[in-house]
Amino acid sequence: MNVILLEENQKKTANCYVLSKRQQEHMSQIIKIKKNDKIKVGLLNGLMGEAVYQGEDESGLALIDILYLDKKPPLPLPITLILALPRPNMLKRTLLNISAMGVKKIILLNSAKVEKSYWQSPVLAPENIYRILIEGLEQARDTIVPTYEMMTRFRPYVEDILPSLTVGKQCLLAHPYQAQACPIDVQQESILAVGPEGGWNEFEVSKWQEAGFHAVHLGERILKVETAVPVLLSRLFPL
Repeated sequence: MNVILLEENQKKTANCYVLSKRQQEHMSQIIKIKKNDKIKVGLLNGLMGEAVYQGEDESGLALIDILYLDKKPPLPLPITLILALPRPNMLKRTLLNISAMGVKKIILLNSAKVEKSYWQSPVLAPENIYRILIEGLEQARDTIVPTYEMMTRFRPYVEDILPSLTVGKQCLLAHPYQAQACPIDVQQESILAVGPEGGWNEFEVSKWQEAGFHAVHLGERILKVETAVPVLLSRLFPL
C-alpha cells in the first residue's frame, strides 16, 4: 500500500479522515506508523498529497489530517483492454496488475473456451472486483478507479457494440498465429483483445478480423494471461 486512498464517507471534518479497518491494520502492522508521521494519501478519483497520522481517538478510530492535495494521479494508458474471462484466481492477479499499470477501461468477455462456471465466481461480485482494482491503485500510487463491463455473449458484442468503439483506434488481437510482432511504444489510442487459456477459436478470430483487429504476438513462447497482459501493455506503452 503505497498510498492511502480516501473516500468521501471517511471524512470526519474538512481536513480530517478516518482510516478504514484495513488501512489502519496495514499502517500499524506493516508500515508501523507512529503519531505525527507523514503518509502519502489521495482522494479517490481526485488529487494526491500528504497527511499526518494523528493516532487513535477514544473510540479506537485511526485519524489523519490532510496537509495538502496538489498532485495529479499518473496519466492513464490510452487503451481499452478486452479480456476473455480467465479462471478466477488468474482474474484476480490480472486485474490487480492492469489496475496498477494504468488501464482504465476493461471489458470482461465470454469466449468459446471460457468455462461457464467462471461467470458464477464470487470474484465477479462488484465489491470484490472493486477491492482488487483499489489494491492495484494503492500499489501504483494512483487514484482513478478503472471502469469495467461484463459481456457474456461474444458475437453480439463483437458485431453490434464493438464497431462504434473502434473508430480512430488501433485495434490489436493477441493471437500467436499468422500474426505480426506486437508493436512497441505506440502513439495512438488502442484496443487490445486478449483471449482465454487455449486461445481464440477460428470463428472468433474471423470476427475480430472483420471488426478491424490485427493479430500480434510476443514471440515463440506462449504465456499465461496473467503474464501476457502486463508484457503486452509494457510493450505498447513503456512505463
